[in-house]
Amino acid sequence: MELAQKQTNFERRLRELGRLLVAYSGGVDSAYLAYAAHRVLGADMLAVLADSASLARAHFEDALSFAKEQSIPIQILKTSELSHPDYVKNDATRCFHCKDELFSVMEQERQRLGYLHMAYGMNVDDRGEFRPGQQAASMHSVLAPLAEAGLTKQDVRTLAHQAGLRIWDKPASACLASRIEYGRPVTSEVLQQVEDGETVLHRMGYRQFRVRYHGEIVRIEIAREEMPHALSMENMDRMVAGFRALGFKYVTLDCEGYRSGSMNAILPVEAIQSANLQ
Repeated sequence: MELAQKQTNFERRLRELGRLLVAYSGGVDSAYLAYAAHRVLGADMLAVLADSASLARAHFEDALSFAKEQSIPIQILKTSELSHPDYVKNDATRCFHCKDELFSVMEQERQRLGYLHMAYGMNVDDRGEFRPGQQAASMHSVLAPLAEAGLTKQDVRTLAHQAGLRIWDKPASACLASRIEYGRPVTSEVLQQVEDGETVLHRMGYRQFRVRYHGEIVRIEIAREEMPHALSMENMDRMVAGFRALGFKYVTLDCEGYRSGSMNAILPVEAIQSANLQ
């Protein structure tokens, strides 16, 4: 199907939904969904941004800025996933419990404010990945208009670019908890350490990266095209100094470079199967 037809189908679906709450994080998918929903529905849509310890403050502020730039109505909701033991223990179902908390809070707001539906930014490509949060969305009847219209990740970026949105090429950025190795408890202190580490890399000029938390060891993933810059002795020394100051004893650079969901690659098959049954 041609992109123009997908876009037409997408906007038609938004009109059908009527009054809509959009789960919004500031990433490309949720930002384009919020932008398009506002264009189609006007005052009948509301973007909901979760004020969570697992959302980096820089990303939180950028999400607010984008909404302001596009005049998208937005409401900030506090979520408290860190109070749930099943989330804190950080097994393969962590993402399910995070999204369950988010969608539970959103559902309360939906009923209170009289909205008809909730939606989030899942696209077609997301269906092929290990994402327990999708099960939480299904459980709470949260819709995925981008995926329903057949829009892929690249389609969404292309449409955002055509619309002149500055976020069209924004690097993907999952929540901070996804940086912590499975089985290691998620705490506000660890989340802050990860966030501070990513600030170090951002200030060094890197664009696509992840700070992977393994206790005393930090495993730094940097996009392969940016790796030559990272491999100079001067920049490696800066990394070591920056991460040692945050409390890490060992600072490592992953030779494979940045890849999305690398923590999932070491999950046993049975753990993935069990999570998918939630």
